[in-house]
Amino acid sequence: KMRIKHSKYCCLLFISSPYIGCLGDTQFCFRFRRSSGRKVSLCCFLDQLDRDLPVYLKKDPAYYYGYVYFRQVRDKSLKRGYFQKSLVLVSKLPYIHFFRTVLKQIAPEYFEKSEAFLEAGSVPGEILHLPIMGVVMKLRIPTYRDKPGTTQVVQNMHQTDAQISVALPTVHEVDLFRCFCPVFFHIQMLWELVLLGEPLVVMAPSPSESSETVLALVSCISPLKYCSDFRPYFTIHDSEFKEYTTRTQAPPSVILGVTNPFFAKTLQHWPHIIRIGDIKLPGEVPKQVKVKKLKNLKTLDSKPGVYTSYKTYLNKDEEIIKQLQKGVQQKRPSEAQSVILRRYFLELTESFIIPLERYVASLMPLQKCISPWKSPPPLRQFSQEDFMKTLEKAGPQLTSGLKGDWIGLYRHFLKSPNFDGWFRSRQKEMTQKLEALHLEALCNENLVFWSQKHTEVETVDLVLKLKNKLLQAGREHLPVKTDTLKKLQRHIDDIILALPDDLQDILLKTGTT
Repeated sequence: KMRIKHSKYCCLLFISSPYIGCLGDTQFCFRFRRSSGRKVSLCCFLDQLDRDLPVYLKKDPAYYYGYVYFRQVRDKSLKRGYFQKSLVLVSKLPYIHFFRTVLKQIAPEYFEKSEAFLEAGSVPGEILHLPIMGVVMKLRIPTYRDKPGTTQVVQNMHQTDAQISVALPTVHEVDLFRCFCPVFFHIQMLWELVLLGEPLVVMAPSPSESSETVLALVSCISPLKYCSDFRPYFTIHDSEFKEYTTRTQAPPSVILGVTNPFFAKTLQHWPHIIRIGDIKLPGEVPKQVKVKKLKNLKTLDSKPGVYTSYKTYLNKDEEIIKQLQKGVQQKRPSEAQSVILRRYFLELTESFIIPLERYVASLMPLQKCISPWKSPPPLRQFSQEDFMKTLEKAGPQLTSGLKGDWIGLYRHFLKSPNFDGWFRSRQKEMTQKLEALHLEALCNENLVFWSQKHTEVETVDLVLKLKNKLLQAGREHLPVKTDTLKKLQRHIDDIILALPDDLQDILLKTGTT
């Protein structure tokens, strides 16, 4: 059950909000921090789900997402003259597009009948058919094995599915082109700001535009995970309001989406501000807007644009701008424009991250250095200068034609929360790989023969260590084949059977720690 504090926050979010004057239906999402001091309890299902997901879809145990469907219509029979109601779906999962579609199906019926309708069961990699309110949704949650930028659901849509009402090509992506249209000419600058974890504020006219733009920003560095905080819809009721608006310290590494005019002045000291006007209609050619100085952002009436003094490290890529402009002129669908833009961001991010991946992989000890009778060797330390030396021959120029100060961009990135989060994740993966290789090396030894040449005390110690190895493999989901684990279990059983009966009884009853 949700804590009372969280429930109150969700309720406060819809009182005296700027969108209260908007008639009709509005959809958006927000993100809020869990209360501290309470142990996070995750069921086995969510653990299994998280293990198979790509990094950008993994849940963050410290945060919840709130997906909102808000309705406001005139109703003279009510005292206030309006019917106002919200349906909020709270989840740890960042499946933006999926939950938006689900709410679009169930909210209208909920408002009419005030009943809840939702059953869910999801397994990464499988094609799911979810019946909701008489509608069958077909979707697939991607896995970490998927090639970035591919959607297998779309590829499977040619199959005859007479019962399918809605086919979702994605569970998490927003309409990237539509979101970036108001700041069309600065997409590369925004990519750099997000990559470097710079403090960013999105000032928008509605929660829908605010939340979608923030989510688009976070997704533009995919498959790299954005490791700082981000709030698609931030209000004065957020528990971090004072922390994020104080002027006594530098703004934190966070992306905020706001609509309240109060923030135009309160967050004026932030270094990078994106002001979004109304989202353009399909077919409208966006006007080129220059980057504006922060001192020009004075009031709510300030014009849409990017307000910053930031100088980009990389030269502007005119080709992507021309390609997207041509698409607008030819009335190319927004979905197709988003595919082009997402591919551009993907290739740019991969060109940037591949040299880092290559260097970090070199920190892994050689397999021949792994001995079954010694602890796995540690990873070598990351050296910024050693990495920089690799860029001359194996840098981003191998996959990207963009010119500019790549070295400066890397130096800045290595100080950012995104690098810290990425490197911690890679360290964990490589450490687990080392443990898996060590376990395989043990399995390839004749452990029974070894035990016959050693004392009972040493043999018992080995059995306990092997049992702990098995426990660790399961607990940490080490990348070990099932056959290897079975082989290790047979080794343990054979060693125990070769021991005296009294020791056999003790070891068979002894678990692992």
